[in-house]
Formats: sequence, structure tokens, C-alpha cells
Amino acid sequence: MSNLPKELRFYYGVVGSSKTANALMTRYNYQEKGYSVLLMKPSVDTRDGYNIVKSRIGLEAEAVIVEPGQSLTAYFEHHSLPDVIIADEAQFFTAQQVEEFKDISARIPVYCYGLKVDFRTQLFEGSRRLLELADTCIEIEALCRCGNKATVNARFDSAGNIIREGSQILLGGNDTYLAMCYHCWKRVNNVHEKEESQIVHAVK
Repeated sequence: MSNLPKELRFYYGVVGSSKTANALMTRYNYQEKGYSVLLMKPSVDTRDGYNIVKSRIGLEAEAVIVEPGQSLTAYFEHHSLPDVIIADEAQFFTAQQVEEFKDISARIPVYCYGLKVDFRTQLFEGSRRLLELADTCIEIEALCRCGNKATVNARFDSAGNIIREGSQILLGGNDTYLAMCYHCWKRVNNVHEKEESQIVHAVK
């Protein structure tokens, strides 16, 4: 058993706020110091490959996949517990899985990275339970094009219009999502402003 602090942390931010890059850099830092690190992600995230965690700046690593109905407790009955668990896209974990992470954090540190809210500004199931149970919640901040802090994961359709209704889960990149402050999100709803937002976002 390592002497690392036993806790559950939730690092959250909007799209493009470097959550995954932070997760992978944290993994590297622990591994460089000789600790064993298990990287995990929910199976719903297939954007970069089934078992790949990849950041927008090019960092990537293989991860253990967690299915929606999978028990983490049962998993570690058959696999050795590492020194640290790092979980990416944590918003997609179920409430039960977050509770299991909390139980595991009594033995080792568990660091979860993910979105807090969806494109409708509503909490994801996993994020809600993390906010309720995490010992520490840390926001990874990003800027809106206007200079204010971005808090909304704005979703756009193919015509450049903001979408405010629909399925909570829709995987996508810069062509689908853009981080905005709440006021810009309420105001912007046409192709021209979307393109302007993307240009400003791209140069940051």
C-alpha cells in the first residue's frame, strides 16, 4: 500500500479545457515516480478508438474500458489494485460506478476527469454523483470567445445553429461543440456567429 493520499477527486471543465491532457500528464507524473497507474474510460467514448484515451494536443494512452453495467468492485476482485486510478470522460460513468470509485478511494487515490454539464447545461449522471461524493472538486477553466469563463458546452447542427434539445450523449469534436459562457450561449444562434466563435477558439 502506497503512502499517497486516499481520496476521490473530480476535475471538471468544458469541452476543450484540456481535461484529457491533464489526466494523461498526471498519469505520466505518477509513472515517472515509480507508481502503478490504471487509466480507465467508459465504453461509450469511442472517438479515438475503443481503448484509447487521446487529448486534442496529441497525447494518448491505452485504457481499461468500463461497460455501463460493469461492477468495478468485481473487476478488482480479479485484478490487482494499482497505486492510482485515473478515469477520463467521467461524466459517462453510472452513479453506481462513481460510488464504487468512492469506496476504492478509501485504499488508493482515484482521479476522475470529465464534463460537469451537457449541452443543455444539465448535469450528467456521473458528474452529479461525483459532485456529491468527491473529496475535492477542481474546475479546469477555459475561456469563451468574449473573454469570460466558459461554462456551457454548446452543441451545433450542420447548419451552424445551436441545439438546445436532443439526446444527452452525442460524441463530437470542434465541428459539433464549442465552449461558451452562458450569456453568449443564450445569444448566439446563427451560422456567422458560430464561424466567428470557432475562429477565435482556434487561435487560443
